[in-house]
Amino acid sequence: MAKKQKKALKEKIIIDAEGTGRVPTGIPGFDGLVEGGFPRGKIILLSGTPGTCKTIFGLQYLYNGAKLFGEKGMMVTLEENVDALKSQAKRFGWDFDELEKEGLIEFVRLVPGSIKIMTAQELSALAQRKKVKRLVVDSLSSIAINAPMLPIESGTTMKDINVLRFIYTFISDLRLLDGSFTTLLLSQTQGEELSRDGVSEFVADGLVYIKYEPVGGEYSRYLIIRKMRETKHNEDIHPMEIMDEGIKLHSMK
Repeated sequence: MAKKQKKALKEKIIIDAEGTGRVPTGIPGFDGLVEGGFPRGKIILLSGTPGTCKTIFGLQYLYNGAKLFGEKGMMVTLEENVDALKSQAKRFGWDFDELEKEGLIEFVRLVPGSIKIMTAQELSALAQRKKVKRLVVDSLSSIAINAPMLPIESGTTMKDINVLRFIYTFISDLRLLDGSFTTLLLSQTQGEELSRDGVSEFVADGLVYIKYEPVGGEYSRYLIIRKMRETKHNEDIHPMEIMDEGIKLHSMK
């Protein structure tokens, strides 16, 4: 990206004297839909069916944060190993090895079988120690599938209740250091559901939903912002294009 473009993008950040405000994704066509970026310090759910490029969105959010704005990011991955993520990123010209050397990115490989009740609190504490400003968890669906059993009322054995309670607790625990970092939780969906766990879309501060419809035409992926607390957000459907430089949003108009 040219220096003039970087400077122009940086000038779009809206931050007051106390460090609150907006966290721009740097994704072309997105930040203007949410008053300049995600509300700082909040938890955003990015959900969609498989193949909607949620991981690419998360990587682009972290890369732009580090490269354009000097904000340290952390990627917590359960879906893919770290080398696979870096390889995927390089297809768009994003060199995460370089950012690691500069201390601007951290990768954490979370083994699904290691999920426990305190995992979210441990991730929050780690992000604070590392002075992380942007956190991406890929994915909340894997965490839900591997949720440990919580104590439940006598006679209640439904796994669904356990998953609901664990995901609710997991997201709540990420708020323990509210304001320290802005979190993007990736989640797969089934059909028209907004999340696989059925509760994260209500608990999260924002919900960005991507849909894939391979039915011809110029675009097959569409993005809509279903909610964004403390933000006047655009409610239109926006075609999403995967380009050589990453994701770009278009207007239906």
